[in-house]
Amino acid sequence: MSAIISIIPIFLMAMATSQSHPLEQTYLQCLSLNSEPSPPISEVTYFPNSPSYPAILESYIRNLRFNSPTSPKPAFIVAPTHVSHIQATIICCKRFGLEIRIRSGGHDYDGLSYASQAPSFIILDMFMLRSVVVNLKDETVSVESGATVGELYHGIAEKSRIHGFPAGVCPTVGVGGHFSGGGYGNLMRRFGLSVDNVLDAVIVDADGRVHDRKSMGEDLFWAIGGGGGASFGVIVSWKIKLVPVPEVVTVFRVEKTLEQGATDMVHQWQYVADRIHHGLFIRVVLSPVQRKGKKTVRAKFNALFLGNAGQLLDIMTESFPELSLVGEQCIEMRWIDSVLFWYNYPVGTSTDVLLERHPGSEKFLKRKSDYVQKPISKIGLEGVWKKMIELGKPSLTFNPYGGKMSEISEVETPFPHRGGNIYYFLFSIYKIQYSVNWKEEGNDVENRQLDMIRKLYDFMTPYVSMSPRSSYLNYRDVDLGVNGAENASYEEASIWGKKYFKRNFDRLVEIKTKVDPSNFFRYEQSIPSLASGTSIMSE
Repeated sequence: MSAIISIIPIFLMAMATSQSHPLEQTYLQCLSLNSEPSPPISEVTYFPNSPSYPAILESYIRNLRFNSPTSPKPAFIVAPTHVSHIQATIICCKRFGLEIRIRSGGHDYDGLSYASQAPSFIILDMFMLRSVVVNLKDETVSVESGATVGELYHGIAEKSRIHGFPAGVCPTVGVGGHFSGGGYGNLMRRFGLSVDNVLDAVIVDADGRVHDRKSMGEDLFWAIGGGGGASFGVIVSWKIKLVPVPEVVTVFRVEKTLEQGATDMVHQWQYVADRIHHGLFIRVVLSPVQRKGKKTVRAKFNALFLGNAGQLLDIMTESFPELSLVGEQCIEMRWIDSVLFWYNYPVGTSTDVLLERHPGSEKFLKRKSDYVQKPISKIGLEGVWKKMIELGKPSLTFNPYGGKMSEISEVETPFPHRGGNIYYFLFSIYKIQYSVNWKEEGNDVENRQLDMIRKLYDFMTPYVSMSPRSSYLNYRDVDLGVNGAENASYEEASIWGKKYFKRNFDRLVEIKTKVDPSNFFRYEQSIPSLASGTSIMSE
């Protein structure tokens, strides 16, 4: 039997469009002529004068920086329920010179899936295409791009206690963007990234043609598996391979301040976390805090282990005794319950909460990323703590690699931040995410927050990867390149392209030039298409 999740919000059942504006009528006529007669595309097309337009636009904006009265607004929104709606949208946008922004969950940090500086753009919002079909006979799942990670996990857990999937820890992220950027989570040291477990995909290209893996070819299939799908087409769905998980997993969360020895623990973590048992993932979240009137840094060690508490304690005692983990700190549970634990739900929360598509609250935010290839010394860490305390706001999250990640070549997928070679210091041992959140509106407040996170990022320069200084595509960061350059040249795009993809960038450009030579699918950090006859000079 298959598990299907398809929940249609009540507010979408009403007619979505108004016929009052001649240009809207022209757009709608084109859309209707190029889509299947049933279901009518008019029912899922929203123009600015539609009563549902504001709710549709704002419902998947996860960063309030891009939800102000002055934020760019789309000419219209299409929320497809059928692949023909996607085809028609592409055909008509090409005809009328409209850019397309493709949104599945809206978690892209710099808002590139729903905001644009282009004169005219539309949003293709995939949230209605979110079925999850689990097939335990061949241990696969067919999942549409608009499904959330939480819906995917819930669908799997309804069918099996001993299957899971390696994807993110935030349940409201849409799988469309998550998978196409690589997709990492706390199972990656055992099973690799999401894209390492993708078997097939359905994509609509720039000519409105529908392809599966066979018809799109291995080059394009390779490109969308970590190179960002929105540069190449609209990914409708994915077929993924389930992975085995034990009936009992173990989690823990241990917090230590500098006064409690956090520096020694974090320093040792760097030498352990990427080499420890492949079934153990230990993340460290570092935040400046106040304790008893004194400014300090708190290190929070969050872990998932694919086994029971006894096994975990044995591993920690042998490999990471500095953390002084004890049995009382270990909690055994089902894998699906560990998903809730990692997202800070109280133990015992119903897994139905994973079907909630919206976070508890939206916020203003900025994120950046780095990769560390050589452990930072204690003196170096103490300097980082001092800078964090001085700034007072940005936090750091250290995510360990190693395990399966070190067994895969950096050219296997566009995601290059792996191992796959014998030179230890040439591959990543962990990734850093820089985070700053705030609640107050206003340009002055925003500029102060952005200045703080950029100063911390600059301070970290001596400790992170170089030539290039690498970043993670799914932590989209417009600071890295030419802001607003949807038609960036190869030279301009390579500034950020080499950071995200390293030597894989050139292959992505070649594939882009072949499948979308007119550069129809473009945004501020999309893969560029080269003019015919232009060669790529590798650095």
